[in-house]
Amino acid sequence: MAKAGAQKTVLLLCGDYMEDYEAMVPFQALLAYGVSVHAVCPGKKAGEFCRTAIHDDSGHQTYSESRGHNFTLNATFDEIEFSKYDGLVIPGGRAPEYLAMDSSVLNLVSKLSSSGKPIASICHGQLILAAADVVKGRKCTAYPPVRPVLIDAGASWVEPKTMADCVVDGNIITGATYAGHPEFISLFVKALNGTITGADKKILFLCGDYMEDYEVTVPFQSLQALGCHVDAVCPKKKAGDTCPTAVHDFEGDQTYSEKPGHNFTLTSNFDDVDTSKYDALVIPGGRAPEYLALNGKVVGIVKEFMESRKPVASICHGQQILAAADVLKVKKY
Repeated sequence: MAKAGAQKTVLLLCGDYMEDYEAMVPFQALLAYGVSVHAVCPGKKAGEFCRTAIHDDSGHQTYSESRGHNFTLNATFDEIEFSKYDGLVIPGGRAPEYLAMDSSVLNLVSKLSSSGKPIASICHGQLILAAADVVKGRKCTAYPPVRPVLIDAGASWVEPKTMADCVVDGNIITGATYAGHPEFISLFVKALNGTITGADKKILFLCGDYMEDYEVTVPFQSLQALGCHVDAVCPKKKAGDTCPTAVHDFEGDQTYSEKPGHNFTLTSNFDDVDTSKYDALVIPGGRAPEYLALNGKVVGIVKEFMESRKPVASICHGQQILAAADVLKVKKY
């Protein structure tokens, strides 16, 4: 579990084409941990949304970009009273390129930094820290192409050994990319004087091609941030293989739209699954459950968890697998 101590309220600084994961994962993780999160964007009000970007390593010289979810804001930027907030999270993506030129954004970041409140910035979000002149003499990391800007702003650059690396210097927390979310979020919770426990739990994710993007990565990284050991498996795939994900959103049509999401990397081999070694099971939704529900071993894994009375968390279309496993009827286990 995670405890943020006394009720904390933090800002999530949003903008169009911020990175999809870098907005939603910390947003929902912090909410789950008991932190109140106000997502705001200059020029927009509560209830409006920001379009997000899917950034992924596709084997080219730089990352690829495709259209992500519509991220709904829950507060109005023009109504911010910075003194009421206990911290700030800055997602990366392309939004920081233009937010770094917004004087109201820079003023907000500068005031929060001067007050000593924690600021957690990831990937390209550090462009805003540099423009706000709050990194001088501070150790910082970021997505490597941001290095020249940070050095020019007087930061002490820390080259990330992996894209999951994070650095803390005083009240400034910086991360290289969303691969480092578990540590990034954990460090931010600790900076809010929160505590995190739960490292003795081992959780299995049943994955498949075109599972919903958020429904796998948000719980996956949130549980990792709690210190849980999380394994992700997929039939006919091994550790290190990837599953393409799907972005499902409601955009005014009679049903949800679908766009390609990130490539999600599996962490374990499906054929080696031993349910007795896990404390719980998570089943993401999306289109994957349609075919996973036809797989005998998948169905068998679900039945084993249910028969052992271990927690099974299934979301959205994931319940198709529960139905195939015949575990939704009232039974005595």
